[in-house]
Amino acid sequence: MVLNRIWFGMFLIAIALGFYKTFFLGDYVVMKDMIDSLSSSAKVGFELSLYLTGAMCLWLGIMRVGEKGGAISMLTRAVSPLFTRLFPDIPKGHPSIGSMMMNFSANMLGLDNAATPLGLKAMKELQEINPTKDRASDAQIMFLVLNTSGLTIIPISIFALRSGAASPTEVFLPILISTFIASLAGLIFVAIRQGINLLNVTILSYIGGLSLLIGLLLYYVVQHPSQGEAVSVVVGGGVMFSIISVFILLAIRKKVNVYESFIDGAKGGFNVAISIIPYLIAILCAIALFRASGALDGILNGIRWFVLGIGLSVTEWVDALPVAFMKPLSGGGARGAYVEVMSNFGIGSIQELIAATMQGSTETTFYVLAVYFGSVGIKKTRYAVTAGLFADLVGIIAAIIVSYIFFG
Repeated sequence: MVLNRIWFGMFLIAIALGFYKTFFLGDYVVMKDMIDSLSSSAKVGFELSLYLTGAMCLWLGIMRVGEKGGAISMLTRAVSPLFTRLFPDIPKGHPSIGSMMMNFSANMLGLDNAATPLGLKAMKELQEINPTKDRASDAQIMFLVLNTSGLTIIPISIFALRSGAASPTEVFLPILISTFIASLAGLIFVAIRQGINLLNVTILSYIGGLSLLIGLLLYYVVQHPSQGEAVSVVVGGGVMFSIISVFILLAIRKKVNVYESFIDGAKGGFNVAISIIPYLIAILCAIALFRASGALDGILNGIRWFVLGIGLSVTEWVDALPVAFMKPLSGGGARGAYVEVMSNFGIGSIQELIAATMQGSTETTFYVLAVYFGSVGIKKTRYAVTAGLFADLVGIIAAIIVSYIFFG
């Protein structure tokens, strides 16, 4: 399992570097920092799990109301022509289709807290039709890669972090373009591995429709740049509250007890959240140790030396790479890396703009794989890690190029 090798590799590299700094360089602080990082990351992992418990209960409760009212089945029918071609192994009308669509919608709107419980629900439903319970199915891999490619139309969290900038939404277009490229790359990679024909008229019409929607949104924001942040907040919140309202109204129409349905769905959120605590802590501890040992700084210095050695004079993007390294591993770690870049170089600098675009155009691949697969007991991930990292790499490269085009 690739994730297993990466996990113990990060531990071994960090520990070896810690011993080297202590006994050969006389750095007697590094060991303390590494131990402290393990303790603090374990605490953070547990605290995140507690927070996730509340989010899981909330959104799984809302999803149960939608199921009882028939909204999920309506959504499933709307996207089934596309999903039957991208997920040929899923039975027609299966509830996982609605859960996946809700997850994708939340990701597009930048609502990470809503997307995670919806994604966990979708993974659990896909596991029910998985013939080999410890091995990722084709449908689960396609879902995970599309999820981790992180198509984001409205990056609300990035706008919030850049609230001190003269124009917080100036990274909107670069993020949208970069994340769209990353999502297409992930889709193409998995489609080739699974033998899915993307030149199908139905698939092209759905992708073309999404492209048109993105284009219209881009056009409006370009024509009204001062309203970019307001549009993001209103559209994001408006869509999610509209969905909740429709779920409740449809349930009332069918004379469903909305309150009891919500409670019934919310009860499952606790069990799912508890089951992912070990996986979450394992990932966060490895990341924290790798950072505290100084291994991450060593990698950056090596890349900068190589870039200068081959004659490239443009190296500002190297300073933004901590975000690229941390994002596949941890959303919180990447957020911390982005804030660090912002503090060191200032809001509006090319380094900060590249980092912001990276933050919005890539996803927490290893975190998502560990949590989603861990929640259903998947141990053999097959090519899911490779496909997810390929999408991330394409997104990072696109973020660098697009940022220089817009801001360089």
